[in-house]
Amino acid sequence: MNLEKFQESMYQLIVETSTNLPKDVRRAVKKAKQSESAGTRAAMSLGTITNNIQMADENISPICQDTGLPTFKIKTPVGVNQIKIKEAIYNAIALATKDAKLRPNSVDSLTGKNSGDNLGGGTPVIKFDQWENDYIDVRLILKGGGCENKNIQYSLPCELEGLGRAGRDLDGIRKCILHSVYQAQGQGCSAGFIGVGIGGDRSSGYDLAKEQLFRSVEDVNPHEDLRKLEDYIMENANKLGIGTMGFGGETTLLGCKIGVMNRIPASFFVSVAYNCWAFRRLGVKVNPETGDIQEWLYQDGEKIEFANEAENEVAATKEETNIITLKAPITEEQIRELKVGDVVRIDGRMYTGRDAIHKYLMDNDAPVDLNGQVIYHCGPVMAKDEEGNWTVKAAGPTTSIREEPYQGDIMKKFGIRAVIGKGGMGPKTLAALQEHGGVYLNAIGGAAQYYADCIKKVDGVDLTEFGIPEAMWHLNVEGFTAVVTMDSHGNSLHADVDKSSLEKLAQFKEPVFK
Repeated sequence: MNLEKFQESMYQLIVETSTNLPKDVRRAVKKAKQSESAGTRAAMSLGTITNNIQMADENISPICQDTGLPTFKIKTPVGVNQIKIKEAIYNAIALATKDAKLRPNSVDSLTGKNSGDNLGGGTPVIKFDQWENDYIDVRLILKGGGCENKNIQYSLPCELEGLGRAGRDLDGIRKCILHSVYQAQGQGCSAGFIGVGIGGDRSSGYDLAKEQLFRSVEDVNPHEDLRKLEDYIMENANKLGIGTMGFGGETTLLGCKIGVMNRIPASFFVSVAYNCWAFRRLGVKVNPETGDIQEWLYQDGEKIEFANEAENEVAATKEETNIITLKAPITEEQIRELKVGDVVRIDGRMYTGRDAIHKYLMDNDAPVDLNGQVIYHCGPVMAKDEEGNWTVKAAGPTTSIREEPYQGDIMKKFGIRAVIGKGGMGPKTLAALQEHGGVYLNAIGGAAQYYADCIKKVDGVDLTEFGIPEAMWHLNVEGFTAVVTMDSHGNSLHADVDKSSLEKLAQFKEPVFK
């Protein structure tokens, strides 16, 4: 094989997967968009999402800033050197990271050090199978941490909140899958996709679940019972009212694929792999002699272009909404005037801060004065221009709930007035917002190009020893729009939607499949 050409083919696959959403996923997103009423938070969110998809196309930049842990599934003809294939993929991954098509996401679990090139122990994930076809089949999924954290595994029989007992049968499996959608809420960047693995052991069950995400959104399960179950889940999960980003709405789930394998008598696992709307999964057929791409996979049917309708939807929603402009330093009085449901536009300075920053601030002084400032839960994709200045290539929000142990204390300690993230936060943060005079703003998860476009300049950076995603970036923004979902009066849209969806979940308690 021409390994240089094969490496080039793998680079193309990585770039396309990161920047160009597959055709079947685009059609699912369009269907969801058409089901929402104009002017709602869900419609605005989907308008932003479709706008972001188009911008990623045009900019050839990551759809979402969290480019995840690359997972390759590869089938090779007998005799193909898998060691050389792995080496070529490593080189392509490092180059794609250098070119800001991937964010450096490989972190040493003991030291916390980021390798900087997405290479390290266990990363990327590459799984091989042999077959008797005469071409190499390479499939890649980029699954971000926000949705990965909402994966869940059930050991049957078990008791499920809202649904009661789930037994070792098809109806127990049904309850587990519905519960998996409920527990994800908006934290996995709903509306999302799920892959379900029935059986196996704890590790093989999760592998089977993730394998389902390599299926086309529009395929039909050949197993009749599983086909019926997939249809049932798609119909009824969308009755939970969780909606896009957990804002409420008509569409919570965009796809459900279920696989089954044998198990040992003592164990019965149902494993669910949750994937965000930014479902980055592509594949190629490669000539084993030349290394050239022969065919792109997941490319059947129409490719939806969102250019005009996306911009019009966002513009129409903004026209109908009273948008409140904030510019740091923000006063407590300004914050106390905000309430859940308000749409806020931020101009001026904000600072990024993720897991490492929050842990650091608990025990150390801040490198900048944060009084009255805005913290953005974001790990951007960054690059340097020809003059050596930092530029933002992708900058959507990360899942905020990880900062729940720290957030309230840090806001009070440093005088922070606003926090931007996705998926909401818990009771400790809500209490601190009320006591201190703070607000939580929900940005649209995965909309990394949309928000990067709002960032007009990088004014500086601190704590780069934590790695690019975890550093504190000083960003100058214009027209950065988000929704107040937790206010200083003790109100939380996330808590309200959770309570409402739990009540709706209870209607599915009675058996359906005998």
